[in-house]
Amino acid sequence: MALCMHRESNSKQQQMDASKYVRYTPEQVEALERVYAECPKPSSLRRQQLIRECPILSNIEPKQIKVWFQNRRCREKQRKEASRLQTVNRKLSAMNKLLMEENDRLQKQVSHLVYDNGCMRQQLHTVSTTTTDTSCESVVVSGQKQQLNPTLQRPQRDANSPAGLLAIAEETLAEFLGKATGTAVNWVQMIGMKPGPDSIGIIAVSRNSSGVAARACGLVSLEPMKVAEILKDRPSWYRDCRCLDVASIIPTGNGGTIELIYMQTYAPTTLAAARDFWTLRYTTSLEDGSLVICERSLTSSTGGPNGPPAACFVRAEMLPSGYLIRPCEGGGSIIHIVDHIDLDAWSVPEVLRPLYESSKILAQKMTMAALRHIRQIAQETNGEIQCTGGREPAVLRTLSQRLCRGFNDAVNGFTDDGWSIMGSDGGEDVTIAINLSPSKFLGSQFNTLCMLPTFGGVLCARASMLLQNVPPALLVRFLREHRSEWADYGVDVYSAASLKASPYAVPCAKPGAIPSSHVTLPLAQTVEHEEFLEVVRLEGHAFSPEDIALSRDMYLLQLCSGVDETNTGACAQLVFAPIDESFGDDAHMLPSGFRVIPLDPKSDEPAATRTLDLASALEVRHSGGRPPGEVDTSNQNLRSVLTIAFQFTFENHYQDSVAAMARQYVRSIVASVQRVAMAIAPSRLSSHMVPKPLPGSPEAVTLARWICRSYRAHTGGELLRADSQGGDAVLKQLWHHADAIMCCSIKTNASAVFTFANQAGLDMMETTLVALQDIMLEKILDEAGRKILLSEFSKIMQQGFAYLPAGVCVSSMGRPVSYEQAVAWKVLNDEDSNHCLAFMFMNWSFV
Repeated sequence: MALCMHRESNSKQQQMDASKYVRYTPEQVEALERVYAECPKPSSLRRQQLIRECPILSNIEPKQIKVWFQNRRCREKQRKEASRLQTVNRKLSAMNKLLMEENDRLQKQVSHLVYDNGCMRQQLHTVSTTTTDTSCESVVVSGQKQQLNPTLQRPQRDANSPAGLLAIAEETLAEFLGKATGTAVNWVQMIGMKPGPDSIGIIAVSRNSSGVAARACGLVSLEPMKVAEILKDRPSWYRDCRCLDVASIIPTGNGGTIELIYMQTYAPTTLAAARDFWTLRYTTSLEDGSLVICERSLTSSTGGPNGPPAACFVRAEMLPSGYLIRPCEGGGSIIHIVDHIDLDAWSVPEVLRPLYESSKILAQKMTMAALRHIRQIAQETNGEIQCTGGREPAVLRTLSQRLCRGFNDAVNGFTDDGWSIMGSDGGEDVTIAINLSPSKFLGSQFNTLCMLPTFGGVLCARASMLLQNVPPALLVRFLREHRSEWADYGVDVYSAASLKASPYAVPCAKPGAIPSSHVTLPLAQTVEHEEFLEVVRLEGHAFSPEDIALSRDMYLLQLCSGVDETNTGACAQLVFAPIDESFGDDAHMLPSGFRVIPLDPKSDEPAATRTLDLASALEVRHSGGRPPGEVDTSNQNLRSVLTIAFQFTFENHYQDSVAAMARQYVRSIVASVQRVAMAIAPSRLSSHMVPKPLPGSPEAVTLARWICRSYRAHTGGELLRADSQGGDAVLKQLWHHADAIMCCSIKTNASAVFTFANQAGLDMMETTLVALQDIMLEKILDEAGRKILLSEFSKIMQQGFAYLPAGVCVSSMGRPVSYEQAVAWKVLNDEDSNHCLAFMFMNWSFV
């Protein structure tokens, strides 16, 4: 009896195990895998349909098939996670290797500094004891001389022969490796560039070296040969590269190659000449399997053949630079990039020299751009970046390059492209250039348009201005998100219609047009989201019944970069071009837009917070002193250069009209940017923002107390709340007062100039505390206001105050400002002597 029960129990257990664990045949697994590839999570109906369609699965219950798909999804998730962890582990291992090498380099640098310090101490001791032991001095001096002029030790050679070029190449290789992995340059890591598995890499800039230099170390999942191929194609990733021509290729006996290269680069703004380079590029392999591409300029000191002359370019010098590409265990490469350039900064106006003396700008525009481009292609190759809008990533990348190149062509206006300058209308703020043969730089894209008998060419209106204390990223983001604040719908209509076979012959914008709203459609963005490509749809409006056909929507292809405020030193740019609704990959484009490049602040430079016409700032002072009223605000001084360029096509009989329209349009944009810049410029009430007091002037807290006490004594009323007793509280309340309060000096036989204003006063005058001292009282009042003030002046001096009627004054930007009433009163110091004259403009507003 017990034996029967035991057999029955075993039979039931086997039946339960058979229902719980199913062994699938290879044919069944193959059928399930095919379904999984199509739908990883099929519904119950789909699973039942699968059983009916596949007879080999008929002996499996639907519940078991559901469990199989669950397990399959779990295995897939585990596989992806394991693969991700392996990738992260490889990156961390490679990054650890990089950091250990960087640590070794820093230790070597410390050892050299300790040695130099010891030699310097011994030298000083030798001088103090008047001994003749100068061995350490000779070592230091000889080392310095060798570093400053390494060509003194070179043997005589024929630099034009292959052997002489190889000698130059080997010297370039040694100097480059010393910069990439050694202590030849004092590198300082850029702020915010922390290494990690997902970071761009280790970014550093030079300190106290000739020229500007930047270095980057990073990891990419591409093989060294592919990385070398990408880096040598400089025009594909260096946006400032106009052209790169390989004059000759010379193979070397060690398996490498020597190339003589002529490269032209664009100027970043309209007020400086472009640069060109004549270099030797050496490609070779090291004993450890690493690839090296090093490059340097051929000059009279290095020897070698002379490069081609170029009239419109300034010859710059590339000091030993290049790329060290090492294979990484488990696949991929470790890249060391060094860019070291002397851009001849003394050939540009002093106000623009920071553009050519900043290693941070070089790092952002060249060094980091190369590393980002390689990472972008690596992710595209690995399938990590999907196609957008049915277009391949390479196509979208080409569109971005074409937008940048077209904008650079417009900003530079090279004569060999056919550009020439039109006559001025008397103002120097906007330059008009025309190109009567645009097919030379636009290629065959405009062939259809150029065949029109009335087609005249392309016109470009461009201008540059200096921005003070305006973050480039914030300004470009505002211009992108608030297009209606500066753009004119009529000009957009003309730009879009002028690219068609039947151009819309409206050479100027019509007044009273309805501002168009826009919708942004994203297309692509780079790995670190520092640049993105998008399509902007402008909703159309008709000007009049006869223009109803033009009320359809318009489209812009737009490229925006540098809008991340945490990315210090980056160039911010907004470039766009009108396109057709169904634009092709090779559609013609005529880019326009804005570029804002930051200038590194210097402690000995003036710090104002206003916008200036850059042309007026070219005549800079050569004296070292700071003018009265200027203070050192290096912590808040964010200077940058804004470049504006807008392109239009025109018909023969409309050339002058289009030129007048373009000139006026760019001027209106400049005025809009000035208003925007004043609105977004940070205004902070702190000690370092208060202007430097004139001789005999009080501090801000004392002046605020005098203003309030004098107002109470003369008028009998309270200017501020009664609870404002402390000095700081009085100053803060005066600063945030709703009405515009300003003080001007009282001097005999001299014009009254403003010495202080609260925040409302600065907003009304559209100026800053530093620039306020350049504004005179008689310049802001209109004729009626000056007459009233003159008639009431004796009353103010005798009675102590006077009420002035409503009137209109003018801001520093030339905008009229109306006010309902004004109060003027004498400000007395602690000795009851006249110190200044205070004004309060009530309920003011821009007209």
